Amino acid sequence: MPAAILIGASGSGKTTIAQAIAERFLDNVEVLFFDRIGVPSFEDMVRQYGSSEAWQRAKTIEWMSTLAQIAETGRKVVFEGQTRLSFLAEGAAAAGWFDYIPILVDCDDKTRAMRLIMDRQQPELANPEMMSWANYLRIEAKANGCDILDTSSVPLDQAVSYVVGRASTPL
Repeated sequence: MPAAILIGASGSGKTTIAQAIAERFLDNVEVLFFDRIGVPSFEDMVRQYGSSEAWQRAKTIEWMSTLAQIAETGRKVVFEGQTRLSFLAEGAAAAGWFDYIPILVDCDDKTRAMRLIMDRQQPELANPEMMSWANYLRIEAKANGCDILDTSSVPLDQAVSYVVGRASTPL
């Protein structure tokens, strides 16, 4: 079964969906979160990797290797994190593994801002850079034929069912 990889900008709902899957399918699905490795400061990313983008690329490649090893056991896998489709593809190629389905979890900018400001209490993230990042991911997903799950008005149960269904679909 392919791994479902949830990508998206902050406030899209990817973590909420992944947490719900982890709670509801505890015995059947391995759920992993990119940020659980720890996210260094911007300065540390630059010092160690040259840029935040280079850090994200390196860590995505590492994660894809880990996910490939888990998927080889036959266990269903859901992974969530902020990364680029191109980094996923590069990591999969490095691991010799292509049994994954990337899903862009997205929402409109108004919904994203509300979630970041009200729900997450992180108003500093509701900024033009985050909206630009979300737009970049949207354009990249459309250009690559990636699944897009718009959570602007989709109930959580429906989003969970969609992702679990995709993780159960043979390629």
